[in-house]
Amino acid sequence: MRPHPHGHRNVDSSSLRVSSRLAPFPMKFTPSIRSLGRCLIIGVLLVTAACGADATKLKVLIVDGQNNHAWATTTPLLKTILEQTGRFTVDVATAPAAKPAAPRLPANATAAQKADHETKVQRVATEQAEYQKTIAARWAAWRPKFANYAVVVSNYNGERWPDDVRAAFETYVKNGGGFVSYHAANNAFPEWAEYNAMIGLGGWGGRNEKSGPYLRLRAASWVKDPTPGPGGGHGAQHEFLVEARAEHPITAGLPAQWMHAKDELYHGLRGPAENVTVLASALSDKTNEHEPMLMVIPYGQGRVFHTALGHAIDAVSGLGFQVTFVRGTEWAATGRVTLPAPAAAALPADKAALRPVTAN
Repeated sequence: MRPHPHGHRNVDSSSLRVSSRLAPFPMKFTPSIRSLGRCLIIGVLLVTAACGADATKLKVLIVDGQNNHAWATTTPLLKTILEQTGRFTVDVATAPAAKPAAPRLPANATAAQKADHETKVQRVATEQAEYQKTIAARWAAWRPKFANYAVVVSNYNGERWPDDVRAAFETYVKNGGGFVSYHAANNAFPEWAEYNAMIGLGGWGGRNEKSGPYLRLRAASWVKDPTPGPGGGHGAQHEFLVEARAEHPITAGLPAQWMHAKDELYHGLRGPAENVTVLASALSDKTNEHEPMLMVIPYGQGRVFHTALGHAIDAVSGLGFQVTFVRGTEWAATGRVTLPAPAAAALPADKAALRPVTAN
């Protein structure tokens, strides 16, 4: 169940009135009544303090529901990581499920596999027919209230959002809303120009030189490289060294290098690449290039934090991921970072620091 936007329900003030008929004579305050009164006062103060604390927390909306990654696993972990800082409250807006995919028949399939495939084809055909009957209504009902939040975190990579949802999101960020693009969210929406302007660089989805340039590190500066080629790729998951590339509140206090936990090292991202500040990079063994891992991008009055890290549980359990994720989310929401950096020794360059996380 989603909490009330302000963290508590409204109370009808009339229910707090006490009828004078309940006390027709002066009350005598015995010690026990005085003690009860003190307890009530303390309780009211504690509740007031708790409500005040909730009021100072930043409201985060995570958007998920479709992804070629395990969003149903990672969203609860992201929510926990954010909430455990004490700085955020988190809601989730889950989009309608994607159209059921047709099954694939393995190469050199056996007779048993072919028979099983036919059964799957018939089942999926039924599911797709049901999908077509209900999808329009389900998308029509999905209208995230972006403006109610300080920052939106996207864990989404799937079907096109309805036009009015797109327009609302563009307006939200342009008017000062924060946006965090998490890992495969940079795979999403290759045809949506404004979204690509927000994230700066993206991958897959048919992206190529028409989508924009690569960013390449040359003599300590990032330059645009229009060389033709596909956008997006990665090798096998592995630990890799992340290197700071710019001074920024998100990375302030962090070591110049730290070993990141087992993850996909995205390479060859490309896009408009306008006003992108690369905060950290990693050397890809596929391109022999330093590839942007952490970025910030202005969009209108809004701020975007783009992290290419965080493929699955291994990566999300990395301390470096968690620290940069929560600090990046706070910065996107406010333009400042108050969450402390860990001691430099906590993020060594020779071994990935892990902080396992489980969903609340």
